[in-house]
Amino acid sequence: MFSRVLILAAFITSAVMPMEAAEQSIADTGRQVVSTPTPTPHRKKKSRKKRSPSASPVRVKKKTASPSPSQKEEKSPSPSPSETASLPTPPASGAVAPTSTVSPSPSQTPAPQKSVLPQKKGRGAANVTLSPEAITNFQSYPAKVQKLLTSALELTTRNLDYKYGSADPANGGMDCSGFVYYVLHQNGVAPYVPDDSKDQYTWLRSAGTFEPVVSGKDDSFELNGLKPGDLLFWSGAYSSERDPPITHVMIYLGREKKTGARVMVGASDGHTYQSQQRFGVSVFEFKMPQTENSEAYEGRERPRFIGYGHIPRLNE
Repeated sequence: MFSRVLILAAFITSAVMPMEAAEQSIADTGRQVVSTPTPTPHRKKKSRKKRSPSASPVRVKKKTASPSPSQKEEKSPSPSPSETASLPTPPASGAVAPTSTVSPSPSQTPAPQKSVLPQKKGRGAANVTLSPEAITNFQSYPAKVQKLLTSALELTTRNLDYKYGSADPANGGMDCSGFVYYVLHQNGVAPYVPDDSKDQYTWLRSAGTFEPVVSGKDDSFELNGLKPGDLLFWSGAYSSERDPPITHVMIYLGREKKTGARVMVGASDGHTYQSQQRFGVSVFEFKMPQTENSEAYEGRERPRFIGYGHIPRLNE
């Protein structure tokens, strides 16, 4: 009897323990399920931290079609006025941004060029030009004289050099007699105009309009008959066997308003203006060689002023 009771107790115990183990297993599984959190949208938002909340300057320069609000507010470190003005308005999402045209900055706009004659390298001071208004009583000159001198002064604005044997500004320079020939020929002052200084001298001597000057003083009475448009002649500007020995010629302008000094125009390889040597087609001061700066003739013979001549029918 007792053995039957033990067997029955063992049977009941073996049946109850698996059930408890099963219940415990089910309870543990339930706790694991409950304790494991379900992924929420909040977790997904955390994964977006990899994106930068603001755009870099490079993105701004690329001008994307649909910029984010932070891209609209982003500014490049040092935008130029032209870049800021040319930034397009952000288009609607999905629309293609129009190509922007960058306007030239103020530094790219060519500045107006100054009318200043550049100085030639190693050849004295820069050439000089004067307007007709800078000459005393220019408006009272005869019409033919005004026309002649205006065309002569225009050549001084071209920055032409002294070029021996040239009578054409297209060559980049002219010599003294070539300058006189070109100006007189262009203005039609005579049917025939010589192209050499000694021949121009002979032309005026033959016409009876030449006035010799013996004195070497600037205030000599021999200069009282000098008129604007007259030709001025020198000898000894360089060594020559010429007959007559005329080596240089210029055109007389009158007196400069600002200084009151006599001025002339032509091509020279060493005449002075305001005591500085000029080389080329320019305005020069008309002075007797004896009174000019001695440095202008250093190393060469000092020329001698011979006289002046009136161009026939120019003052009519």
